[in-house]
Amino acid sequence: MEIVIGIIGLLIGAAIAWFLTGKMANSRYQKIVSDAEKDAEVIKKNKLLEAKEEVLSLKADAEKQINSRTSKIQNTENRLKQREMSLNQRHEELNKKNNELDEFKVNLDNQHELLDKRNQELEKMHRQQVEKLETISGLSADEAKERLVESLKDEAKTDAQAYINEIMEEAKMTANKEAKRIVVQSIQRVATETAIENAITVFHIDSDEVKGRIIGREGRNIRALEAATGVEIVVDDTPEAIVLSGFDPVRREIARLSLHQLVADGRIHPARIEEVVSKVKKQIEEEIVETGKRTVIDLGIHGMHPELVRMIGKMKYRSSYGQNLLQHSRETANLCAVMASELGLNPKKAKRAGLLHDIGKVPDDEPELPHAVLGMKLAEKFKEKPDICNAIGSHHDETEMTSLLAPIVQVCDAISGARPGARREIVEAYIKRLNDLENLAMSYPGVVKTYAIQAGRELRVIVGADKIDDTETEKLSSEIARKIQTEMTYPGQVKITVIRETRAVSFAK
Repeated sequence: MEIVIGIIGLLIGAAIAWFLTGKMANSRYQKIVSDAEKDAEVIKKNKLLEAKEEVLSLKADAEKQINSRTSKIQNTENRLKQREMSLNQRHEELNKKNNELDEFKVNLDNQHELLDKRNQELEKMHRQQVEKLETISGLSADEAKERLVESLKDEAKTDAQAYINEIMEEAKMTANKEAKRIVVQSIQRVATETAIENAITVFHIDSDEVKGRIIGREGRNIRALEAATGVEIVVDDTPEAIVLSGFDPVRREIARLSLHQLVADGRIHPARIEEVVSKVKKQIEEEIVETGKRTVIDLGIHGMHPELVRMIGKMKYRSSYGQNLLQHSRETANLCAVMASELGLNPKKAKRAGLLHDIGKVPDDEPELPHAVLGMKLAEKFKEKPDICNAIGSHHDETEMTSLLAPIVQVCDAISGARPGARREIVEAYIKRLNDLENLAMSYPGVVKTYAIQAGRELRVIVGADKIDDTETEKLSSEIARKIQTEMTYPGQVKITVIRETRAVSFAK
């Protein structure tokens, strides 16, 4: 019984506890629900506010875009209106110009009509005048023309005869000058104008003992060397030097190189001399060809015959008035190319003609022809073009010029030969000429000091003011010029300037 009552008590306690627990849970649940509803309301309000703000920002952006597009549309409309206005103005101007052109055409038509009428009137008047002249003179127009032509023919014949006489007189006056030019060219051809510098080569040796070895027993070595090279070998008292004399510079170079090899080798006898000279000849020939090829390549000239190339290389060993012939030809070629380019001609052809213009100075057979004509024949032989051949042959007026290249080559040849420093003069002769000029002027009474300036082309003579008056200075200048002409030889002309001055000097103390 007590157990049953205990169990029932437990059950009742449990039921009471369960009831109390459920009520507390329900109240807590309601509180949670109420809190959640409050939070949801707050979140809802926040979201609504954010949505409104976003809508407002989007609306503002849309309004900005609309405003920018509206302003662009307005600008475009304004530009279109301005263009329309300018087009309207141009249209009006064109209409005005068209109206003016129509008026001008009408005026032109009227002027043409007036001109036609005046021309008709002039023709009538001309016919009337011709008829009057024919009746007065008793000649028709054709007869008058014939008589006029006959009179003009007579006048032309008279003028032509006078012109021919003038040409003949001028030719007589210049005959002496032309003869001098031919003589100078002949001297230039054989290159003997400065024999001291152009006909010898000095071979330097270490000691005078080598001279005896070169001469050999009873002179057999030197005779063999002279026979093999064709050069005269002068062994004199000049210390440590042997002179090689000969007019052919190629032979002198062969002799110089042969002597160099023989002296360096030490074996000097006739058989060895012939062997060395033979080898050196081949070397020089190869060097000549190589020089010609290098020159042609440097100048950009192609397709030239090998024999012409060899002759160009041979120019290296020729000189003209002391000017190296190869250097002169290269310089002339470059000048011709420049001048042809300036004149609108073919510079390559001009350069080719300039390089070959003196080719007639280095032939192997040396025929008795002017070098320009010989060069032209060589160029024709080796298939050069006719205008180049004519330029070579006519650069000294031996043949008639038939192309524009010919005067270019002639002028450039003169420029290269006449430029300052191109052709040298022996130093001793140059100094002697200057001294002779000064001494000749000093020989006159009243001369105080003389100065030869500008390489001897001008002579300044200072005279004493107390010894010579102004009138005598002119006389002195003429006398000095006359004496220089008769007693001296000089290139070009010499200007004589006589200076007379009075100086007053005082000192302030």
